[in-house]
Amino acid sequence: MPVRAAGERSTGAAKHHVVRKGDTLYSVAFRYGLDYKLIAEANNIDPPYTIYLNQKLALAKTKSRRAVQATKLRQKTVTRKSAGVTKNGRLSKSQSAKINWRWPVDGVVVNGFTLSGKVNKGVDIRGRLGESVGSAADGVVVYAGSGLRGYGKLVIVKHSDRFLSAYGHNQAILVKEGDKVKSGQVVAEIGSSGPNHEMLHFEIRKNGKPEDPLIYLPSR
Repeated sequence: MPVRAAGERSTGAAKHHVVRKGDTLYSVAFRYGLDYKLIAEANNIDPPYTIYLNQKLALAKTKSRRAVQATKLRQKTVTRKSAGVTKNGRLSKSQSAKINWRWPVDGVVVNGFTLSGKVNKGVDIRGRLGESVGSAADGVVVYAGSGLRGYGKLVIVKHSDRFLSAYGHNQAILVKEGDKVKSGQVVAEIGSSGPNHEMLHFEIRKNGKPEDPLIYLPSR
């Protein structure tokens, strides 16, 4: 299954997810195209967001009672001190823009981002088999495995409460979950999805939703 056809699924049919071996809260959210924070709130899971094998997670977008109360408290706090913060207590656009993005590899983009037609939730960047893949910004590794169908060996890095980046179809993963990584630090090696298909599949997700990486990556 090609990478660009995988990943985010509609929650219309799936209202729950049973935790499998290798899952993290972040990989579950990534699988369904949801914000990991909403899944945590819906299931009353606190940081560091530990989940357990065979645990049944609600995928409903509605918040739990505790989450609603927490949101109201944040809104009251924002009313008293609103500088640089949006009404829902998350980082403003200007603050999130402080992430210094960089290209994970230097190759040419061979498949662009599109959410219509032949969907591609990121960009595919040509590379050489075994070439180093660098983290696109400072962050923490929140998933390193091969449990998401269509992504092969996948690394997901959390850069802020809003932004994640993903590096798919690798030959090898060189980091583990919980590792703190610096911008440009090697996290994986480019793999192949078939003859003459040596490339990195790269995604940026904002609040769980895929966005065009070219919006964020520096021009070159």
